[in-house]
Amino acid sequence: MPHKDQYVLALDQGTTSSRAIVFNQGGTAIGKMQIPFNQIYPRPGWVEHDPEEIWRSQYDAAVGAIAAAQILPSQIAAIGITNQRETTLLWDRTTGKPVHNAIVWQCRRSAAICQELRALGYEAEIRERTGLVLDPYFSGTKLMWLFDEVPGLRAKAERGDLMFGTVDSWLIYRLTGRHATDATNASRTLLFNIKEGRWDQDLLKMMRIPASVLPAVLPSSADYGYAKKDLFGAEIPVTGCAGDQQAALFGHACFQPGSSKNTYGTGCFALMNTGSEPVASKHSLLTTIAWDLGKGYTYALEGSVFIAGAVVQWLRDELKVLADSAESERLARSVPDSGGVVLVPAFVGMGAPYWDPDARGAILGVTRGTSRAHLVRAAIEAVAYQSRDLIRAMESDFGSAVPFIKADGGASANSFLMQFQADVLDRPVILPETGEVTALGASYLAGLKVGYWAGLEDVERNWRRKREFEPEMSDELRARLLARWDKAVEVARAFKL
Repeated sequence: MPHKDQYVLALDQGTTSSRAIVFNQGGTAIGKMQIPFNQIYPRPGWVEHDPEEIWRSQYDAAVGAIAAAQILPSQIAAIGITNQRETTLLWDRTTGKPVHNAIVWQCRRSAAICQELRALGYEAEIRERTGLVLDPYFSGTKLMWLFDEVPGLRAKAERGDLMFGTVDSWLIYRLTGRHATDATNASRTLLFNIKEGRWDQDLLKMMRIPASVLPAVLPSSADYGYAKKDLFGAEIPVTGCAGDQQAALFGHACFQPGSSKNTYGTGCFALMNTGSEPVASKHSLLTTIAWDLGKGYTYALEGSVFIAGAVVQWLRDELKVLADSAESERLARSVPDSGGVVLVPAFVGMGAPYWDPDARGAILGVTRGTSRAHLVRAAIEAVAYQSRDLIRAMESDFGSAVPFIKADGGASANSFLMQFQADVLDRPVILPETGEVTALGASYLAGLKVGYWAGLEDVERNWRRKREFEPEMSDELRARLLARWDKAVEVARAFKL
């Protein structure tokens, strides 16, 4: 066991900022730094990042977190990485320089490629092998776009001169010089067979992607090499890696099959541990790898709500009905109910379990007496309704009810939302003591590998509840509200532009 004056550093590379946090053995953050970086929008629906800015901001955040913790780099026992998933990077094998901006997970530029693959009859095969739906969200079709549209890249790839990776791979490469990823990130590419645990040659052929560009796939808790001494002044082992949502599931200590978490951010991501066997969804949820501790995969079901906290931002920034996001809870509580108003925030279509890209937002039930408080309350309620749809779909796929949901993310600070979530879900919602669950999950994966934590029991012992919200709503009221929500969703899906 490492000496008590050692710590673990988590690199949490997100969509809009790079963060770094230093944790002690109790799972408490003792130093952190967050640095935002630029969003690039070349065309409507296209989103890019500068790979060098991702690296620079993440490195500066790491240095800043170590300084904030008032420790020496030599006191870092291990580094864990967690990252925005599906974002696609290509760089030169010789120079290490990016050959194009990163294509972000939100980017829709490969929609036509998805339609082409669908028309060729590949959709069912892709879903069977990868557990994913055929959507521009994932890395494979983004990589196809780069090879099809950027002159010279395909020829360079076929010569073995290019490296592909998701953001974790890029950070690992810049830290250690190795070209590697972990199984959770590989499982988000459309190229990885999650049952056989390998890059799928048939899918690579289908998508015309040379195998030479792909990184080695390691367990989530593994030896990724050492951060070079000139970066931090000490060689530090990089031993943990997982995509952000899987890292959060691990950070919540959701180790038992059926245990679940929901992250309330700009969108919502619900994940359920399904154990050592992948569960095929009948409700268009994703089947994905939760983590790999070197003893075989643990799988998860995943569902995404595209617009969650973003609906409050919309009320604030576009409709100007809120001075700030924090005001939303006070306004929602100022009225006894939504006054019959239902808001369906299908601003970019609807995610799981609907996967309806053509659905559009709708506000229904408006009367002369409708106030901004009713509208704000309806918006917050919509977040809970959407998550309820996801979690109930998961329970149906898994075949049993979840006893409770662990929650994290910025919007989980809204106590009205958490109580309403418990009410419409008819399950307790539990908040952890630390809000840094994603970074903590990456730390645990890294620390377990080097013996900083002895085993999963240490992780479970560290997880502490801050608050629990118990369902208080009557069955009759819940049924009435959910029936009204279902009708509103039908309207939003029927209204096509």
